[in-house]
Amino acid sequence: MDRDFTPKNVKKNDIRKILNFIEDVKKTGGMIRNTFEEYADPVTAIEWEVDAAVECFEIFSSRWTIEILAALYIAGDRRFNEMRTLLRGISSRTLSDKLSACQKNGLVDRIVEEGPPIRVTYQLTEHGRTCGRLLGVLIAYMKIEKGLVRSV
Repeated sequence: MDRDFTPKNVKKNDIRKILNFIEDVKKTGGMIRNTFEEYADPVTAIEWEVDAAVECFEIFSSRWTIEILAALYIAGDRRFNEMRTLLRGISSRTLSDKLSACQKNGLVDRIVEEGPPIRVTYQLTEHGRTCGRLLGVLIAYMKIEKGLVRSV
């Protein structure tokens, strides 16, 4: 099934609000970076910053991790087959492996409801929801940059 990337019409005022929120995040990000920089060792600062960034993003660098986070953040708690439907192109084996990795990294909880039938639901942890909120700003920015939303 092909995905529909027809741009969504969004009111100009709402686009303006989103862009203002993104500006706030950019300013905050700059302030955070400057604060960390105050504690940096001038000799190793750049290497440490890059290594730390790579370490922090390692959890998201694996294919399907961000997609799983986005699906659960946007769609809410989901069962396994619902996740497979949302994440077109992922195999059952890969989804199972990636959900396990997300659990191990504290992003997703696996909730088992006793049956019959036994029902398993996946939901974001508080850490996962926070990551979803933070990534949401980047996603909003990219939707605008890629032309997936347009001002009306």
